[in-house]
Amino acid sequence: MKIGIVLSTFLFALNAISQTSIKNDKRLEGLDADLNNILKTSKASSFAVAVVEKNKIVYAKGFGLANIEKQLAATENTLYAIGSCTKSFTSSLIGILEKDGKLDIDKPVQNYLPELKFYNNNLNNDITLRDMMSHRTGLPRHDISWYLFPTSNRDSLLQRIQFQEPNYGLRERWQYNNFMFFAQGKVVEKLTGKTWEENVREKLFIPLAMKASNMPYMSVKNEATIAEAYELKKDSTNKKIPHYNIGGMGPAGAIYSSVSDMANWVITWINGGKFNGKEILSSAYVREAISSQMVTAGGIPDSEKPDIMFGNYGFGWFNSSYKGHYRVEHGGNIDGFSANTCFFPTDSIGIIVLTNQNGSWVPAVARNIIADRMLKLTRFDWTADRVKAIVKGKKTEAESKKAGGSEVRKKTNPSHEAKAYEGLYNHPGYGTMELINEHDSLFAYCPDKKLWLEYYHYDTYAPYILTEGDKPDTSDRSQMRFIFNTAASGEISSLEINGIEDPKLHIIFNKIPKPKALTKDELTLYTGDYELSGMTVKLYLKGDVLYAAVPGQTDYELVPMQEKDKFSLKIIAGYFMQFERNDQGEIIAASFIQPNGTFKAKRKK
Repeated sequence: MKIGIVLSTFLFALNAISQTSIKNDKRLEGLDADLNNILKTSKASSFAVAVVEKNKIVYAKGFGLANIEKQLAATENTLYAIGSCTKSFTSSLIGILEKDGKLDIDKPVQNYLPELKFYNNNLNNDITLRDMMSHRTGLPRHDISWYLFPTSNRDSLLQRIQFQEPNYGLRERWQYNNFMFFAQGKVVEKLTGKTWEENVREKLFIPLAMKASNMPYMSVKNEATIAEAYELKKDSTNKKIPHYNIGGMGPAGAIYSSVSDMANWVITWINGGKFNGKEILSSAYVREAISSQMVTAGGIPDSEKPDIMFGNYGFGWFNSSYKGHYRVEHGGNIDGFSANTCFFPTDSIGIIVLTNQNGSWVPAVARNIIADRMLKLTRFDWTADRVKAIVKGKKTEAESKKAGGSEVRKKTNPSHEAKAYEGLYNHPGYGTMELINEHDSLFAYCPDKKLWLEYYHYDTYAPYILTEGDKPDTSDRSQMRFIFNTAASGEISSLEINGIEDPKLHIIFNKIPKPKALTKDELTLYTGDYELSGMTVKLYLKGDVLYAAVPGQTDYELVPMQEKDKFSLKIIAGYFMQFERNDQGEIIAASFIQPNGTFKAKRKK
């Protein structure tokens, strides 16, 4: 079904039979009702919960429908995408390698992965695995690089990092970065000779009896217990959306697991790295991983919740104080799924919440409700609190728009005709997208996503990601903007994407010619000597490629464009050659089009 289905009242109460009895644990009496209320209020399709204490599962249950179309109930064994909860698995592999003497997390990462290059030599010489594991490299997220331009080729992804600009100095500020966890996976592969996936299975899943867990999506898509991905539309309708194939970025967030399997993972951490008495992770690594390595942000406790404070980061784990109890946790979000893995190491309590709702508040709220019960704290209505915050947020947003008006400048027009914006746009740290004008609208085609560009003002557009058969939801406009730049020659030269990173970063995709296939015989027609301002420019073929030899300069490769008799200079943006023919179709001249003017050269006979 292409449209979502509104869950009816009886479905909100649907849940699987608990794995373990809660009759003898007064802390959990009435928990089912609290969690069903979350399901009803959030309108999530489903979620599953597991609670562990010391070395056993004390509660595990699913709520709602893991698959609406098939009416498949969620259970503690339902497979969900855990997103960034994957990160603690990846860093643990680094911890295992350190224990085995294969690396030192405080030495430059290039010692172990020379192929990894950063934006400048200072970063190349100084960034360590500890920096990468704790998000303190100075690089912002650069997430659209992997999200809009995915690839399964990890070598290709690694090469992008050297073109991704930092916005702070090394260790100056905490900034979440998925690429740094991907790169840890590459270190693991380099030092073991096995894929990251093989390492996770052999060193973690198998010894922890996580039998259902796997990655990536292609490895679990046919599992009978897998949950479908959903997004809540207009606060009422669950729309099925595609699972996101994270490809080569797997070490940052590819794992699918169940709360039953994840319970074993959390039990291992609660018990200092041991599972069923066997050491999986060294106690030294566990201590460092769940300790504060970097302050995530400054600030003081909220006046409404003064007993919830500080936020630091370890190795793939966040640290904070929850009502006087030391909490370690990590969330996860990927298309159609949200997750939270949490434990209180000094209390030996762990909580896992997984849901198939996109960008959901369910995991955090369910976690807090359960924590209050398990830690015997004063109970707080976290569900009502979240609803109140959502309502307040929407009201504030509406008032802000009403008071300030729209930021859109009215009665403006693009500087060029729509056709001029078409073409290929490339950033070496991201990838290449193609812009096409269809039905009087601009669309950007990325490797596996299509974006509609809504006209905003001047040469600025607002992008919307589309799925097959979708109409864009213009009520949900993001802050991302595509801003087109014009070269001195008058042609569109690049587009800048802003609204997703630090404003001082300029993420510029240069427009590159869309090559046109020409035969060797067709290219031969352009060869010869051309007189330009008293000097001779020689055009010649090397194999099937046309080159221009300019005296005193390098030879320039010419790339055939879609326009007839027009070529671009491959290595210099904004420079072109337009050839001229006589009535017999013979090439008689060439115009060199560049930012400082157009210069005509006659072809010598």
